[in-house]
Parts: sequence; structure tokens; C-alpha cells
Amino acid sequence: MQSAILAGIRGVFIRDLKNKMDSLRDARVYFQRRRSDGCERLNQESSQLPLASPTVVILLATRNGAAYIQEQIDSYKAQTYRNWALLVSDDGSTDDTIQIIEEFAKQVPQRVVVRRGPQMGFWQNFASLVRSDDIDGDLFAYSDQDDVWFPEKLAKAVSWFEARPSDRPALYFTRTELIEESGAPIGFSPLFLREPTFQNALVQNIGGGNTMVFNRAARLALLATPAEVALVSHDWWTYQVVTGIGGVAHYDPWPSLRYRQHVENLVGANIGLRARLVRSFAFLGGRFAMWNEVNLNVLGSMRSLLTPHNALVLARYSQARLAASPKRLWLLWKSGVYRQSFLENLALFVGALFGRL
Repeated sequence: MQSAILAGIRGVFIRDLKNKMDSLRDARVYFQRRRSDGCERLNQESSQLPLASPTVVILLATRNGAAYIQEQIDSYKAQTYRNWALLVSDDGSTDDTIQIIEEFAKQVPQRVVVRRGPQMGFWQNFASLVRSDDIDGDLFAYSDQDDVWFPEKLAKAVSWFEARPSDRPALYFTRTELIEESGAPIGFSPLFLREPTFQNALVQNIGGGNTMVFNRAARLALLATPAEVALVSHDWWTYQVVTGIGGVAHYDPWPSLRYRQHVENLVGANIGLRARLVRSFAFLGGRFAMWNEVNLNVLGSMRSLLTPHNALVLARYSQARLAASPKRLWLLWKSGVYRQSFLENLALFVGALFGRL
């Protein structure tokens, strides 16, 4: 068992980072307001923009976010990259969320569209934004309602995408700065050092959805997901699908936003050793196995889209979950799956030993 555990834990390395910044011109947008097809279009038509300036569609999921949303949308307005549009899916807010967004739309030249969300939970709301055709764009950026983006967030993402072929699915995500409910800084999210690949995505989500930006090719891949399947989370789904079909994922250790921690967070940051331990050994209580069931069902429905190598990884990992103990460890090692730290990999193999995959 010890040899299998040690064989499954690989060395770490840091990928070279390359960021460049181009000067970008402001967009001029004609403001108008109308309703059609159940969507409230607050800023409808945009003016001509340079072909080299991709449009970033911000995908904002909201529900009763009035307490913090003003600070978040103001951080969109402060972006150094100006060619963005905002698509909001509101899950039945009963506070002033919609009114705040309406007032914001009057103050910015960028296009703003508000649509009714499915009101089935957070990941369904984000998935509906990905599937929506209310705004078309070149890049798509998930956004929570209670964070604060740094001014260079979109610019750095666009810079990375400009060096990638547009026809290959690509995903960019970053580290975050953690803040208290009041806005006081309390640290940073974990720094990940290993390469973001499908073999990592299969057993760990390292991409915070609030930092994610993906291209049109990645969105098309996500649209291939059967609408009836359930997800654990929209960001894990995005990380698994993009890497699984042979797309490229890039983790930027530069924090792109302030991630607010408060009692209403659906998903919090695993800051501190104690929290990391709890998350690393979560599958000993069966939660990891439950997540696997959901994820493997989604990926199984898209098996034909996976690269041959990743389809083999998926098959071996799926077999490992059902195999007897000695073979289970061997299949887990053969699959090549890995988590980001020694402790997390140790927990993975311990979980396999006790049949908790």
C-alpha cells in the first residue's frame, strides 16, 4: 500500500508565467431600454469596436445580493479593459438587487441584460447563463454578486487569451485575496503549483468560478453537456469539461479579486491548515464519493468528446472505485489522477484504501 501511495504522489513544479498588457480603447455604446422574450435589455446596442478587441461577457448570477452587489458592479466599471458586456441571471430576488443593477446600467455605456433565472439553485443559475444566447461574445467571465474585482482582472485574462488559438477551448482562472464581510483582508486562497489538467480536475477543483474566464470554443464544449444532468458546481464542471476534451487551462497565481467570506457563502475558501485537513479528508465521510457519482455521470454522458488519453484516465478511475482493495490502489495509480499537495494526495489514497472514492 505504501508503495502505491508514494507512486501516486508526484513532484511539483511551477509553470512559467507570461502576461502582457496592450492598450485598449473605450467602447461607446448607444443606450436604450426595452423588454422582449422575458429579458430586460437595459443597454442594447454597442458601437463598432476594433476586431482585435474581444468582447468579454460577464456572467453574473444574483439572488438577494443587495447588501454587496453595488461594490461588485462598481468594480466592473473600474476595469481597465472596457470592452465588456453584462448578462445577469436573477434567481427571484426580493430585495433591491434588480433596482441596483438598473441604476448601474444607466451609468455605463456597456450593454447590460437582465434575465430571469431558473430558481433551482446556484449551479443551475450559472449553467443557464452559459446556455443563454441573450448576449454573444468572444470570452465569458463568471461572476459572483459579492466579490470585488481588481481593475486589471479582465485585461490580464484577455492578454493571456490573445496568445492562444481561438479555436481551441481555453480556460483562465486565478488565485484570490480573501476578505471579511466588512472588506478587511484576511489572507489568500491556496497557491497551487501543479499543472491544471484533466487528471487533476477529475479529483479536485482548483478553479474558483468567480475568477474563471473561458473562450467561445470552451463555451461550445460546455453546451454539449446534456441539460438534464446534475452538477456539483458550475466551476468544477467547467474545469473538467475544458481539460477533458483537450482544451488548455491556465492557473494564474496573481489574485484577480477580493473574495468575500461571510455566513451566506455557498462555497467558502479552504484557508488554514484545519480547513485544508477537513477538505482533504472529506471523502472519509462519503461526501467525496457522492461528488464523484455526480461528476462521473456528467463525464460519462460526454465520453465521446474526451481525448483518447482522458477517456482512458476516466475509465481507469471509474474502475478503481469499484475494484477490490489491492487492485483499487493500482488502478488509481495507473489513472494518473492527482491532487495539488502531498497531504491531499495522501488523503486520496487513504480514501481509496477504505473504499471512499
